Amino acid sequence: MDRFQLKSQSKPFGRRVLDGAYSRMIASIRQETQPHFFLMQYNTDDWSVLDLEVIPNFFFSESIIERRNPLSSTARRAGWVGCNILLKGIPDDGRIKAISDSLIHEPKQVRKNWRKVSFLKNRKSESRGWITDIMWCIKDLDKNEFRLNELYNYENHLAKLHPQNQNIKPKIRQQLQFLRDKNYLKFLGNGKYRLTNK
Repeated sequence: MDRFQLKSQSKPFGRRVLDGAYSRMIASIRQETQPHFFLMQYNTDDWSVLDLEVIPNFFFSESIIERRNPLSSTARRAGWVGCNILLKGIPDDGRIKAISDSLIHEPKQVRKNWRKVSFLKNRKSESRGWITDIMWCIKDLDKNEFRLNELYNYENHLAKLHPQNQNIKPKIRQQLQFLRDKNYLKFLGNGKYRLTNK
């Protein structure tokens, strides 16, 4: 049975979301016990839902978890270390909209958007991290067609996220091949790719 966790607030969500203990979050990602996340913004005037989106648990990787500074020695839980979820590091396809500006999305489309990325579900956490980071880079290009060399421009960015890997460009090519095999991308030849619309 899938588990879900709801985070709600009256203000729009920004670039990061405050979460619990850093060590527990990292352990849940590595053990693949992380729940799906609902993010809900509500209106306190009439307690209506303004926005609701779900982040599938298979979009959670260590690269989107930010370690916060330990609590000071004067705090009740001195030394405790929390974390933030970096929403800015999650590709658009990993933030599935159910309600936007009080308008409910068609359930059929919501399910379709979920199925579009469900190929990530059975991947190990480290592998998912690489795939979703590449998906984020592709979305950051903000174009339907792109060239391999354009993704190479993210080499330094990816190296910071994956400091143990010394072969970033081969890893980029590997993930593009995987996304092509899953019909997320179409290879057009000569280092050119196109996003598919499934």
